Amino acid sequence: MFVAVYPPLEIREEFAEFLQSRPGMRWSAPEQLHVTLAFLLDVPDRAAEPLEELIAEACAPVPSFVCGIHGAGAFPHPDRPAVLWLGVEDGAEELSRLSRRVRSAANRAGVAPDGKAFTPHLTVARPPRSENATRWIRVLETFRPPLWTVEEVHLVESVLQGHGHRPRHRTVMTAPLAT
Repeated sequence: MFVAVYPPLEIREEFAEFLQSRPGMRWSAPEQLHVTLAFLLDVPDRAAEPLEELIAEACAPVPSFVCGIHGAGAFPHPDRPAVLWLGVEDGAEELSRLSRRVRSAANRAGVAPDGKAFTPHLTVARPPRSENATRWIRVLETFRPPLWTVEEVHLVESVLQGHGHRPRHRTVMTAPLAT
């Protein structure tokens, strides 16, 4: 499971259009583009309900905020990329605070987040590790959708399926932010 913020459907559709003329990479499905606030390695059944309640409580006092995509990169490095990403500049501070709040809520529910440092980004592809990603990063840096307002946080179940083991995401609960 993970806790995430999704850009509006219009931005995800705009990204899909942006990629139509750019074959050669296994791009993430537009409906799955999100900013992961916390990755939860193991959620026992007994912790599911308290987790949902505590995430809702953690999000309720946080005011909605403006967010925007800017820049691109690769983890761990463009020479040996495991992931290509779009960066989040506008709203990055607010996303970091929200990430700390939902990670704390998960810990209180007895669910340990993965512990990795939070870097606000949207994973857009998982290229072959042997491929230098510099040219793809330059292409991705030209994608500049409009700013949007973050109004809710999602607790999402991710299940691997099929031959290619592509994940299928299902929102388990949505927690609104203050308006």
